[in-house]
Amino acid sequence: MISKHENYKDPSLDTLLDLNGEIFPMDNGYWTKFEVFRVKESKHIPHGIKYSLTLHDKYNKRIFGFDNAHAFKSKTKNKKYRIRKVTWDHIHHHEVISPYEFETASQLLVDFWDNVDRIIGNG
Repeated sequence: MISKHENYKDPSLDTLLDLNGEIFPMDNGYWTKFEVFRVKESKHIPHGIKYSLTLHDKYNKRIFGFDNAHAFKSKTKNKKYRIRKVTWDHIHHHEVISPYEFETASQLLVDFWDNVDRIIGNG
């Protein structure tokens, strides 16, 4: 979770920003792509970065990714108590979108690579 302290700055943001434009091919035909850049901090993007970290298969189809490129309304399964929380940070896994709780840039990278390893069978 982003700190409520006004002067908090995530020291790992620069590391994530340095990955902008990087594509990492993997031996098995999968590849990853990083798009990360600074934006004005806002209610929806308190960390001040727009990002898209994606895993693609050998046919260039995105099969997994983390991003905050658009708003996402999460839904509860219980329609009686349905609450829609609009969040920008989320996960794409094939056609399923779910919310992601952004904590730090370094945790985002850990979560991304852990999922990549799990999906391609290295973890």
